[in-house]
Amino acid sequence: MRTIEVIRLGRIRYADALSRMEARAEARVRGEVPDTLFLLEHEPVITLGRNARKDNILATPELLGAQKIEVFETGRGGDVTYHGPGQIVGYPVIDLAPERKDVRRYVRDLEEVMIRVCAVYGITAGRVDGLIGTWIDGHRKIGAIGVRLSRWVTTHGFALNVSTALDAFRLIVPCGLAQHGVTSIAKESGRTLSIAEVMNEVERCFVEIFEDRPG
Repeated sequence: MRTIEVIRLGRIRYADALSRMEARAEARVRGEVPDTLFLLEHEPVITLGRNARKDNILATPELLGAQKIEVFETGRGGDVTYHGPGQIVGYPVIDLAPERKDVRRYVRDLEEVMIRVCAVYGITAGRVDGLIGTWIDGHRKIGAIGVRLSRWVTTHGFALNVSTALDAFRLIVPCGLAQHGVTSIAKESGRTLSIAEVMNEVERCFVEIFEDRPG
């Protein structure tokens, strides 16, 4: 059975969280720390994955500067996404070896975490064939995934929209998918939810999948 150490970082700038995550991953490769899940919110930021097209950022640098939205190129998979207050970000730093050396399974498990959290609030979420992430009715994205693996240790992870300002996604083409919309738990449920409450559910569901279940 795995043991997952959960570390909550609060609301944090992207660069600071990235530094914490990368240092933890190096220590995990060396076997100095256990598997870890960082849970946090980011200050407003747009990140570009390895496959990102910069023209999927629709806003001008001047507009982004005026709104105090940072932009970072990252080593994760995927295209362009937005992170900000009201969104729970999870960065698992997990050694998938030896029994979980299956990247597709890992991504499916991250999707399942968000599907289960949505179910807690009466929302039916699921997957879309050929696409990554967690979706409502097949065309509204509520949870995004972008990961990286090095020596089978994971970094980056998932982002679940809880009460995110969805207007911010108009600044980009989310994940490079112009034909799809973006939604949140608050919008779908009609409820006002605290980040702390939903984060508890994220932690619980993550542990159910990654710690309690063998192999």
